[in-house]
Amino acid sequence: MTVGQQHSVIFTPSGVRSFAALGETVYETALRAGVDMRSICGGKGLCKRCQIEVESGTHAKYQITVGDDCLSSPDSVELEAMDRGRLTPKRRLACRAKIRGDVIVEIPSDSREVISSIRKASSFIDAKLNPVVKIYMCQLPLPTLDDNPCDADGLVKALMDFGLTVTLDPAVLVKLQPTLSANNRTIIAVVRGGAIVVDVRAPDDGGLYGAAIDIGSTSLAVYVYDLISGHLVYENAAMNPQIKFGEDLMSRVSYVMMNKGGDARLTTAIRTEITQMVQEAADTLAVPMEHFMELVMVGNPIMHHLFFGISPVELGQAPFTLAVKDWISMPAGGLAMGLNAAAQISFLPLIGGHVGADMAGAYLTQMDAMAGRSVLLVDIGTNAEILLTHKGRVVAASSPTGPAFEGAEISAGVRASKGAIERIRIKDDHTTQFKIIGHEAWLDDGKDDLSAHNITGICGSGIFEVMVELANNGLIDESGLFVPTKAPDRFVPEGKTWKYLLVDHPKNKIFIKQTDVRAVQLAKAALNAGVSLLTDYLECDAVEEVLLAGAFGTHLDSTYVADIGIIPKVKATQIKAVGNAAGMGAAMALLDQDAQTRIIQAVQKIERLETATEAKFQKYFVDAMAFPTAPRANIDENRNKRRRRRPSINVEKEQ
Repeated sequence: MTVGQQHSVIFTPSGVRSFAALGETVYETALRAGVDMRSICGGKGLCKRCQIEVESGTHAKYQITVGDDCLSSPDSVELEAMDRGRLTPKRRLACRAKIRGDVIVEIPSDSREVISSIRKASSFIDAKLNPVVKIYMCQLPLPTLDDNPCDADGLVKALMDFGLTVTLDPAVLVKLQPTLSANNRTIIAVVRGGAIVVDVRAPDDGGLYGAAIDIGSTSLAVYVYDLISGHLVYENAAMNPQIKFGEDLMSRVSYVMMNKGGDARLTTAIRTEITQMVQEAADTLAVPMEHFMELVMVGNPIMHHLFFGISPVELGQAPFTLAVKDWISMPAGGLAMGLNAAAQISFLPLIGGHVGADMAGAYLTQMDAMAGRSVLLVDIGTNAEILLTHKGRVVAASSPTGPAFEGAEISAGVRASKGAIERIRIKDDHTTQFKIIGHEAWLDDGKDDLSAHNITGICGSGIFEVMVELANNGLIDESGLFVPTKAPDRFVPEGKTWKYLLVDHPKNKIFIKQTDVRAVQLAKAALNAGVSLLTDYLECDAVEEVLLAGAFGTHLDSTYVADIGIIPKVKATQIKAVGNAAGMGAAMALLDQDAQTRIIQAVQKIERLETATEAKFQKYFVDAMAFPTAPRANIDENRNKRRRRRPSINVEKEQ
């Protein structure tokens, strides 16, 4: 509805309503109304990114009629853009279209400055789009003799129109005048932190990308974002090449200690792999590596130190002294990774000891959900990292679980790859139903012909379920010892002990050995003891929720997590998987410089507990060795029959 010389303007899909004076541009109205709209030229008609759509007619939903003359006619800038195919006839440029009547403005998805939704498995995080590096398009006036011309000053002055007060990195001066000369004085300035021009480009060279990288001890994950739109445009994972130097973290530290130049080899391996992953992303997206201007990383302290070329030896022995734990940012030029010399590589802060930037990243994603509550955040790995919030305090610790949960100390243990058993049920007749990675349907070794399936072993989630199933079926007692009388047809003697036939495959029989049970007991007891120490430290009688972070935690069934006893006094309904929260934390810091500030400040307030020196650790560790759902040792057969059971899977129904 027109009021005097003002016209009603409604922006969709947001539904924001505003009024505009006659002759005001749609872009000016959007800025005043707080409507997000893409533009890197400040509304000068240079970048052609603030595209809008307007449909005339009566819109009953908004009770408004939009006339054909609601906007000014396309001007020369828009007509030229249409001729060059940069603007369709149905679209207008918001910075050129002047308002002449009531109007409903549709902002297409490709014209919005979006809030990025980061989704990985069960995680979902909203990140504001406010990266530390941004681009701006400027057109500098032609210099004259009377001006005492200086192109650096001209660029600084042009950027003042965006509200920026900047200086130029000296390296930019080499490119500045040739770029201006070749592009009719129009240029894209790449500005870091709103203060330093770190690069200049031709006006048609405006891509801007960043990568969030999770450096895990076993695998690497790379998430590539368009820093202009905020969209996740590429993701990939790869094995950490350092594995060839040691399966777990301490073995890699030992390699460094025992081999001259070992730290340099580990550093070269990880940098080379990350370079290849970013190059693969650039090739897939068909963009030059020069457009990658920001890499933000997370990882445990040893991965952090090795990436930066810092010896991890001090982290291999008490008191586990870090070389540095603050947020680190450094130019990419000195790392020989093929990136733009002006690109920056950053690492989230370490919390302390063996609690790293991966836990800091995970905490960043869950900080709001954990605030004011008693919540446990756990990342299960070869060295479990745990963080507890309670009554406004936050404490973190690590616990030496070892690689058993990932299959490294299990006789039939394998990585989570095709053919690995990931879920399993033991039936009343002790045959098994199970699922393998790469095959959707459940298999049954009592009914199905397994010869057509390549079953490689048991991966982490399967190991959890196997141990609980053995306990629930009375095949191990509370102490973890086998009870061979419960299934004489499945137990096979092995020296002075036994092994249990889990899957009767004709070519590759899968056994569980007594040593496997012990390895899991040690791992679960270490994590349970660490959690108990944290709850003691903050005088927390009970946690409200347990958040499982990491790719491994995502694949765990909460019922089995509760039953195996890695977290004291929690029910399955209190356990929630939050996906690769560490990697998502890196993504949040990549997309939003305010998130960087937030996690830097938050980490400074986290208290750290060193579990290895706590007097109660050994007691809690011993107490947590028991399997909660298993029968007690030497229990009579009648009570065995009343043990806790979980129904077997109805294979036909699931299929």
